[in-house]
Amino acid sequence: MDFTTETCTQLFQALAIRMAAERDALCALDGLIGDADHGIAMEQGMQAAAAAVATLPTLQDQFNAAAKAFLNAVGASSGPLYATALMRAAKTAGPRAAMPRAETPGLIIAMAEGIAHRGKAEPGQKTMIDAWYPAAEAAKSGASWPDIVAAAQAGADGTAQMQATLGRAARLGARSLGHKDPGAVSACVIIEECAKILG
Repeated sequence: MDFTTETCTQLFQALAIRMAAERDALCALDGLIGDADHGIAMEQGMQAAAAAVATLPTLQDQFNAAAKAFLNAVGASSGPLYATALMRAAKTAGPRAAMPRAETPGLIIAMAEGIAHRGKAEPGQKTMIDAWYPAAEAAKSGASWPDIVAAAQAGADGTAQMQATLGRAARLGARSLGHKDPGAVSACVIIEECAKILG
């Protein structure tokens, strides 16, 4: 089965539902090292994206519409980061109504590169890139979807042992230790939902 515009609509609907379910946990995690709104931002962003993609003719159109909708819905830092990620995914998906499922891990690679480029982040700084980068590296190596998810989860878990050096949490210094980065945790949620539908 190819990844089609219909499947893409299902993916964003699943992301909206999952982010709504994870909202409070993400906000609680963000409250420990940030301003406690990450879950709200991700829920609103994915709801807007899901509404935007529903009736568009190509995967490229859908991902670009999702990018614009996410950015318009989310004023926090995750807005431009995920907008860039989704625009990179649009370029990878291309102006077609379907892409072979074997090519779909390339969407993870594209999104990770977009986030790294826009955020100027590197692994080890306690940001969402600590989940996206290992997932992308796994995808580049030809890993299965379960292994891509596992790489993201290991990366997110590892942020608990990191001191934040970028973003709002950086001002906490050593007090940021012991807590997972909420952006890395929500990145895992996205990658998990991708794996369920694309794997």
